[in-house]
Amino acid sequence: MGDSAWVSTSMPYLTPREQGQPDAWGAEAAARGGKGSQRIVQAGEVPAPEEVAALLDVPVGETVVVRRRIIQLDDEPCELTDTYYPAHVARGTPLARKGKIPGGAVTLLAELGHVGRRVREDVTARLPSAEERDALQLAPDAPVLTLSRVTLDGRDRPIQVDMMVMPAHRQRLRYEMRIG
Repeated sequence: MGDSAWVSTSMPYLTPREQGQPDAWGAEAAARGGKGSQRIVQAGEVPAPEEVAALLDVPVGETVVVRRRIIQLDDEPCELTDTYYPAHVARGTPLARKGKIPGGAVTLLAELGHVGRRVREDVTARLPSAEERDALQLAPDAPVLTLSRVTLDGRDRPIQVDMMVMPAHRQRLRYEMRIG
């Protein structure tokens, strides 16, 4: 992938896919002539870190399920994403295992009765940690964007938290809002 910015919107990643459709990232990359893939580096139960606990509205250290992934475009790393779920939502499901989930996690959540109705995202910029810099193959002075997203169900209960790290020079985030 070159250094051109990738314009990304969140909506496709929040909508369950139809039976047989690829996950949102694979579909978005293919529509732009690329190959989107992901490598799941960890899946399972962990204690909730402070920021995640606050977003999931659980005590710090409470058991949650995480899926840690390296998102790739044309086999090059372009994003690090850790997705967290309350244990009561994900324990014992494919979300807690390393395997690929047909249609993506949002589709599985909907099948399990957990449909997102509201999303809140926060975006910041910073320098990456040494581990993030290595994983994303960045120069020492290259900044990253971090995006934290909490998805809430119809009762305003958190069902998913995404913590993403992306090379700033390769990203452009687009937010479209309908008023009225």
